[in-house]
Amino acid sequence: MIHITRREHFNAAHRMYREEWSAEKNQEVFGKCANPNWHGHNYNLYVTVKGEISYETGYLMDLKELKQIINDRVIEKLDHKNLNKDVDFMEGKMASTEILCIEIFNQLKEPIEAYPGVFLHSVRLAETENNSAEYFGN
Repeated sequence: MIHITRREHFNAAHRMYREEWSAEKNQEVFGKCANPNWHGHNYNLYVTVKGEISYETGYLMDLKELKQIINDRVIEKLDHKNLNKDVDFMEGKMASTEILCIEIFNQLKEPIEAYPGVFLHSVRLAETENNSAEYFGN
């Protein structure tokens, strides 16, 4: 079995807060991330698929097709958007990197696994060069 990874990039704004909490409690729990004027990140997204190489083509999956799936299902919905307000698959969810990572995985699983013998292995989302989340599915 081989694993291949595609890296993509997007920029998005968000705010970490709970409406049922006071401004003080949000500030205490989320710090700068609770800024009522939002803040943003330059995210790097790593999508890893796995399976067996086709010896007819020499690869697991055409990376142009993987790029197109990621672009259509994720990047177009997230790039230069407000995660709390503009993204359908984040509606009603906390806009943390962890939850965003899981929701991106959920957006990609079905279209990637429509390719015979190709499986979505993981999604890693880096919000900074020091902080990232990785999800491998259920």
